[in-house]
Amino acid sequence: MSAPGSSLYAPHRRARRLLGPIFGVACFVATLTGVVVLSVVLGAVIAAALRRPGAEPWYAIGSNTRSLLELLWGLATKSQSSDPTLAGFRAGIAGSMWLLGLVAVFAIPIGVGAAVFLEEYAPPGLLRRIIQTNIANLAGVPSIVYGILGLALFVRAFGMKELAMGRTLLAGGLTLSLLVLPVIVIATQEALRTVPNSLRQAALALGATRWQMVRDHILPAALPGILTGTILGLSRAIGETAPLLMVGAAGSIGVLPRSPFDRYTVLPVEIYNYAKNPKIQFQTVTAGGILILLVLLLTMNATAIVIRNRYGRPGRG
Repeated sequence: MSAPGSSLYAPHRRARRLLGPIFGVACFVATLTGVVVLSVVLGAVIAAALRRPGAEPWYAIGSNTRSLLELLWGLATKSQSSDPTLAGFRAGIAGSMWLLGLVAVFAIPIGVGAAVFLEEYAPPGLLRRIIQTNIANLAGVPSIVYGILGLALFVRAFGMKELAMGRTLLAGGLTLSLLVLPVIVIATQEALRTVPNSLRQAALALGATRWQMVRDHILPAALPGILTGTILGLSRAIGETAPLLMVGAAGSIGVLPRSPFDRYTVLPVEIYNYAKNPKIQFQTVTAGGILILLVLLLTMNATAIVIRNRYGRPGRG
């Protein structure tokens, strides 16, 4: 006699055996399609970067590698210019690094603190659900909306000139902080939820206060997930263009920023400006700038993966 309830699953076994491999193949094809498309795009960018007089043919791998590295180094150390042989992204890289530091200073403490409050302190109820829903909705708001908000709130201060920051690095950093804040909050919450409740109960049973429990046990256990989500949020910020155009990132500037109150430009804006130039020589400059930005993004993503793999393994000491 079959066990109670087994008849509910028996008719679906053949369908599961048939659909399981089909679903696996579909997932593999989807993954392969994404990899192929990204590889083609990256190859096209590299080919555009090497398409200049005197470049080696595509099959000269060693020569092209040295040529590409020399090109990227030259673009990273030169400033903006109307001459494609003298053009570079030094000011944009410096501005992007400044913004990255400001976003880290503003967004990480606020985002992690908000997540800790919602997960460890806020009692379940209507208010918590409303806040959680709004955070989830803000994570999907288009970036241009944050640019309009930053223009009104930080650059112009709603018409109050005494409080207006103007088109400065500080205004851009605060705008990008608002942009990535929901991402950091959600990532931190997910990391905190992976910590087993038994760890919380054990800490409280031994006499620790709630803050001691969070500081000494919960946050260290959730740190790999928090760092991974934070780095991914920062990598989104460094590639944004639309909100920075709204809050006043300069299209052409040759002076490196020295303080948060200076004018600035960023790497995506410089890439956009070079791409609009009708001279065909600027295609190489634009492609080189795209590769520099990709290197920065891939470095940050690789750092997140290393942190997750190194500190997220069981039994780490």
